Amino acid sequence: MAVEMTVPMVKWNKRAIPEGETDYAWVEEDSKEIFEGKRVVVFALPGAFTPTCSSTHLPGYEAKYDDIIAEDVDAVYCLSVNDSFVMNSWFADQGIVKVQPIADGNGEFTRHMGMLVEKSAVCFGLRSQRYSMVVDNGFIENIFCEDGKEDNFAGDPFDISDADTMLEYLQNVKELRREEIARFQEEQERAEAEEIEEDV
Repeated sequence: MAVEMTVPMVKWNKRAIPEGETDYAWVEEDSKEIFEGKRVVVFALPGAFTPTCSSTHLPGYEAKYDDIIAEDVDAVYCLSVNDSFVMNSWFADQGIVKVQPIADGNGEFTRHMGMLVEKSAVCFGLRSQRYSMVVDNGFIENIFCEDGKEDNFAGDPFDISDADTMLEYLQNVKELRREEIARFQEEQERAEAEEIEEDV
């Protein structure tokens, strides 16, 4: 089910409270930490505090978080080309406690994803295209990219990267995915048994 594309390997600095500490500090985070050995949902949007992102996109995933996690997902992340201070303030303003932020302030992850678009027409500079994806151990399993992935696109479509579309996809593939995992494990066990027989 994974497509032939892996997520970019980049690093971010985020403002967070390190474990055992009481004050915020700069904490390094990288793609490996977020994606390796996990199946996660990432949704990306043009900007914190913007209308659709604040009224529907982010709160939609927060509201559906438990349902999404129940479909064999380990975490849900919201990515935007904003700095960590802005993302933290936005999440606090929205009362977000389950979805985790990725502040791609330099747009490096977004650029390597091919999702960095210019929005200078509305004085946004470079921002992320609106999309969502399921990433399984670093491999992009499926991606939902909104129309208009081009510089200074006039509209802001929000049709397929929403939480309901993501949840429907996860529910539809859940049993098939589990069957594939079970079949893979059986093949691995059979191969290991054959190796042992050959060594005896």
